[in-house]
Amino acid sequence: MKADRLLSILLLLQTRGRVPAHELAERLEVSVRTIYRDVEALSASGVPVYAERGRHGGIELLAGFRTDVTGLTADESRALFVLAAQGAHAALGLEKALGSALRKVMAALPAPHRPAAEATSRRVLVDASRWKGGPRRAVDLETLRDAVFADRRLRLSYLHSGAAEPSTYTVDPYGLVSKAGVWYLVADRRGKPRLFRADRVRSATVLSDPVKRRPGVELADVWEALRRQVEERPTGIDVTVRVRRAYVDMFLRLQAAWLTALPEEPEGDGGSEWLTAHLSYGRLGEVRGLLVFADRLEVLSPPEARAELAAAAASVMEVYQD
Repeated sequence: MKADRLLSILLLLQTRGRVPAHELAERLEVSVRTIYRDVEALSASGVPVYAERGRHGGIELLAGFRTDVTGLTADESRALFVLAAQGAHAALGLEKALGSALRKVMAALPAPHRPAAEATSRRVLVDASRWKGGPRRAVDLETLRDAVFADRRLRLSYLHSGAAEPSTYTVDPYGLVSKAGVWYLVADRRGKPRLFRADRVRSATVLSDPVKRRPGVELADVWEALRRQVEERPTGIDVTVRVRRAYVDMFLRLQAAWLTALPEEPEGDGGSEWLTAHLSYGRLGEVRGLLVFADRLEVLSPPEARAELAAAAASVMEVYQD
């Protein structure tokens, strides 16, 4: 709707200052010509907005102009208050600021939406940590956060998995990402994207040098590329198993990262006690993780996977034999 688009333009200009017309058009999924028509409509309604053409031009509000926007819908109001339950703000030292901001938003909301917005934070809870995740090393995000917000380079002392001693890197941060309760620093090192787990950072120093990011590249772009690298690594071995129907839920929880297809009934064997599933592992030794299912699961192929699992089971038997 045009009214929603005009409000979005106004909010973007208040937040960002001068914004090129083509960027507004991309974000709002309309043509540049439509953006200029919207600017004329805002101006006609009394909003002091103007456009400057040229290489360094853009659309901008008159300096000092602000407006209180209270046209939020009921769902938009609820969405804002779900933020209060996400925990990431506490890790970044922003929990008090979030509470203060939400109180200000509550005061500005249309009266009919206030009860629903207030109830949302009591009815929706987001817990990003995994079940039985075990103890984790304490993570100090303060220095990483400071570098990210100040657009400064970082010097890291970083302990890689399996390494005896930490390595030292100078990096250019794009930002911080919380995935499944684990914090990551997304940064360039020598112009190449890298991912650093925050709990493996042994020390961090914010440098005086300004950050050097690749032009036009944003945090979301780098994260997407790195995420794909992790999820699309070449696989080493494809494994077919059969799992007892009663334990499929447990199987899905524990093996979701390696599944290539959901469990299904064997062809021509409807109602079977067993379901067939397909997994893909990076290396043969990872098959040993299936031992946790004991006789509730059987590896069908390939033969080397069966042999690996049999050898693992035999070694366990030796430990417990008198």
